[in-house]
Amino acid sequence: MDREKVLEVKQLKKHFHLGKGRTLKAVDGVSFDIYKGETFGLVGESGCGKSTTGRTIMNLYDRTDGEVLYQGKSVHGRNPKEQFHLKRNMQMIFQDPYASLNPRSTVAEIIAEPMEIHGLFSTGRERTERVYELLEEVGLNRDHANRYPHEFSGGQRQRIGIARALALDPDIVIADEPISALDVSVQAQVVNLLERLQEEKGLTYLFIAHDLSMVQHISDRIGVMYLGHLVELTSSDRLYANPLHPYTKGLLSAIPIPDPDLEDAREQVLIEGEIPSPIDPPSGCVFRTRCPVAMDICAQKVPVWQEAEEGHQVACHLYDEEHKETVQEQTSDRKASTLS
Repeated sequence: MDREKVLEVKQLKKHFHLGKGRTLKAVDGVSFDIYKGETFGLVGESGCGKSTTGRTIMNLYDRTDGEVLYQGKSVHGRNPKEQFHLKRNMQMIFQDPYASLNPRSTVAEIIAEPMEIHGLFSTGRERTERVYELLEEVGLNRDHANRYPHEFSGGQRQRIGIARALALDPDIVIADEPISALDVSVQAQVVNLLERLQEEKGLTYLFIAHDLSMVQHISDRIGVMYLGHLVELTSSDRLYANPLHPYTKGLLSAIPIPDPDLEDAREQVLIEGEIPSPIDPPSGCVFRTRCPVAMDICAQKVPVWQEAEEGHQVACHLYDEEHKETVQEQTSDRKASTLS
């Protein structure tokens, strides 16, 4: 039986025009689907465009091109009334738990505000009771309702942000690096909370992060982004067991393994240099300037997004049938040069 698609992202682009003919291509043709009840992880280094992708999906940024479909209907270009109803079904957890909460409002006011805007519950007392329920669902208690954000720790603030995101009973939640500003011990607590809420409420997550080890723990499928492009997409288990793209291999090599014997035995892929400017990205493959196996063809042609293995998509000339002979020749030449 086919799984139900909740969100479809098709060739999404978000470019920022900086003046004087300069354009920053933060997101440049990203496509993926998210299915009901799953967690889709979106990972990559800082500056790769993953947060901009999430904000553009939420329509916090106007798209430059492409399309986002929620349950088959376009997210962008809707009239204000349709946008208003859409917001009930799509909510966001923001990265910074310190900046995302209004310091002048109590916790009860912060969580109740979405319900008031959308006209949920007929009385203030009913909304207050719902606020209490939400606080308890995220591991806080009723006494916290009348306090202000500055009275809480980072982990507690993020729980308040999660409660606010759940106030409208959404179908899909976009979590934009929700644990990056938290201590390691607190990160695990928040991730476990998100998993429990997903199981209880049937939520669908887009989980944006740069910590691949944590993304592996929570995600069903993972998309890897680099410089505004999606370079690899597959299931979480397959990505960690058999990464295909050199960039993904480099990211995974940076995750330490606690067993020294396994750490010494595994293949090390080093990513050197800085991320190029998205204002002036490299020709061909955008990763070629940092790729340890870059070839001539990488500067000449943009790699095709293709299914290298069943259920495993990648954009890399190493798996391009059209240029297979060229790739093999250049790989052989590189090996011969290394041996000599």
